[in-house]
Amino acid sequence: MNVIILAAGMGKRMQSALPKVLHPLAGKPLLSHVVDTARVLEPSRLCIVYGHGGDAVPTMLAAPDLAFALQSPQLGTGHAVMQALPFLDDAQPTLILYGDVPLTRASTLRRLLDVAGNDKLGILTIAMADPNGYGRIVRENGRITRIVEQKDANKEENAISEINTGIMVAPTPQLRGWLSRLSNQNAQGEYYLTDIVAQAVADGVPVVDAQPDTLAETLGVNSKVQLAELERLHQRAQAQQLLEQGVTLADPARIDIRGTLHCGRDVSIDVGCVFEGIVTLSDGVTVGANCVIRNAEISANAQIKAFCHIEDAVIGTAAQIGPYARLRPGTVLAEDVHIGNFVEVKNSNIAAHSKANHLSYVGDSDVGMRVNIGAGTITCNYDGVNKSRTVIEDDAFIGSDTQLVAPVRVGAGATLGAGTTLTKDAPPGKLTLSRSKQITIEGWARPVKTKK
Repeated sequence: MNVIILAAGMGKRMQSALPKVLHPLAGKPLLSHVVDTARVLEPSRLCIVYGHGGDAVPTMLAAPDLAFALQSPQLGTGHAVMQALPFLDDAQPTLILYGDVPLTRASTLRRLLDVAGNDKLGILTIAMADPNGYGRIVRENGRITRIVEQKDANKEENAISEINTGIMVAPTPQLRGWLSRLSNQNAQGEYYLTDIVAQAVADGVPVVDAQPDTLAETLGVNSKVQLAELERLHQRAQAQQLLEQGVTLADPARIDIRGTLHCGRDVSIDVGCVFEGIVTLSDGVTVGANCVIRNAEISANAQIKAFCHIEDAVIGTAAQIGPYARLRPGTVLAEDVHIGNFVEVKNSNIAAHSKANHLSYVGDSDVGMRVNIGAGTITCNYDGVNKSRTVIEDDAFIGSDTQLVAPVRVGAGATLGAGTTLTKDAPPGKLTLSRSKQITIEGWARPVKTKK
């Protein structure tokens, strides 16, 4: 099929310079949600009609499978679809979606496509308790005959509860003809896409309908209030899926998934956690409160304690992280590694059973097995121009308040005394330290404040 996504609206009520369709929901633009859903349908042509915000939309979403058509000025939905006509294949039906309606499911769209086939006009409709603001579906003898916009509706028509969601599929040659005959003689002075329904009826083209599974699939965004409401609806739906998979959530209302979260069995997630990108939590993983985890693989039975920040990292089986730990991109931790309070690890490999439990920075390092890194240890990996690596071999013991000035190597089984500044390699199996001699100054007195 062809797919057109209408994304030209200004979104005045958003009170923002950013085009409405680029405002984020669950960590990605509203329009990206619609594009991703459309791609599931494997369309032969996919065209986005943009307008407000200049080239911001095509710049952000540029991709080989997307065509972009500019609507300027914006003269209504029918006019918007006209801009995409040069990109359409007449041999295929055309599905029309909206860039500010992000939660429509592919299964719902397939249902609409199935009832419409290649020769019918299909409309996605839904009954609403409060249809205020929506175009009404007018039926005669059960069949759809036209759609009337609320501003043009009479009292009887405004009492109709079945509304037009805006999502349609039409045979493309007929769509071209209907659009060419649209008029803007209405209350808003615009070319309404909905007017093609009456034309289809007049031409003897069957008008059919399908309904979504949930109201949320049809809701659009016109304000920050509505954006926040859809965010909560979306997050609650994702939480519900996790619960049905057997994940334990301390509070389903206090989790944010801004990407894809894969969970194994017996996973437990406390409140206030944010998951971004692609995150995998294997069997038995526990995540404490208020963690932010982005693009990470966390292996079985690992414990992520409260207030950790993890990004682009791999964490091994039964590892213990935090609380208040930060794992930056390039961190790879093996089995049973302990990273404790206020420890930061970046672009480093730490082998099994090693520990850095307190107040340390490990950057651009390769750490062996069973290494103990004492509190206050820093790998000095950056000289202001270049970054160099530190190597700490198996069974080394790094005393507290040590600085390792890279490039440097600590041999297997070596011990570094507390307070050491290591600028040369430390030989294996030996004690290495650098420390000034301790002295006591006799007769010294602490200064006292003089009276004025």
